[in-house]
Amino acid sequence: MNTIEQIVKNEPIEDIVTAFGASLAYPSLDRMFSRYRFEVIANGELLRVYAQLFQEGVLANSEGPIPVRGPNWKAPQFVIEKRYAE
Repeated sequence: MNTIEQIVKNEPIEDIVTAFGASLAYPSLDRMFSRYRFEVIANGELLRVYAQLFQEGVLANSEGPIPVRGPNWKAPQFVIEKRYAE
């Protein structure tokens, strides 16, 4: 199992989007989840969490399609712990 697959299968959606949302456009996040955890796409949870993170100031709009870290962004615990470092 590759690192991205482990993260998507084992971590909460909010943490994954927080970690990757400031470096990937939404279609890339969608593809990542559709590959390893399709039910998150099918029930609309990914889109709800993505929108919620913008409302909470964790992610913010930029000039392009890729969001930036918002004023309330904090690294998720799995990033701080370097849980998936090789």
